[in-house]
Amino acid sequence: MSPIDERPDFSTIADLFLLHGSLQSPAFLDGRLCAALALSDLDADAWLESVCLGLGVEQPRDRDSAATLLAWRRHTLEALADSSLDYEPLLPDELYSLAERARGLSEWTQGFLEVLDEVGDANRQGWSAALTEAVEDLGAVATLEVDLDDSAENENDLFALTEHVRMAAMLLYTEQHPGKPQVESVDTPTHH
Repeated sequence: MSPIDERPDFSTIADLFLLHGSLQSPAFLDGRLCAALALSDLDADAWLESVCLGLGVEQPRDRDSAATLLAWRRHTLEALADSSLDYEPLLPDELYSLAERARGLSEWTQGFLEVLDEVGDANRQGWSAALTEAVEDLGAVATLEVDLDDSAENENDLFALTEHVRMAAMLLYTEQHPGKPQVESVDTPTHH
């Protein structure tokens, strides 16, 4: 499997951003990517343009950089559309401190909400009560206290918040793309 076939991780994207001279958080742009894909199927060219704008550059520095950025988009879209519902936000992993992971979750949520804020109220009126409530809850996650001590309780709380964010993202995608992912088998016969 080539590196392009694998989902880029947080550190890989952060290193790529540094190569472009940017300290921008991959988590923030991943939140934006997820929301944009869920709402309007952001195409590859628009994604590259958005990332370059976020990085303060005109274009990716080379073909490999562009390929990695496009693989990031593709893998995010595939995970959102997959029936296993295993989409995961691009966040710092357990190699980072709890405070860094909390900051990443807050930044991801800020990026996600920034895109949702651009959606008109007319579009939001079609959302289910569950989605509306989940999105409202994300406001608290965006302003999360990120100066966390490493403790089992804080670890569990951060895990629960991350799971809530993940489910809100999946709910947005599934409501905006009826029938995708196909989570119920249509081939299973019903017995009465």
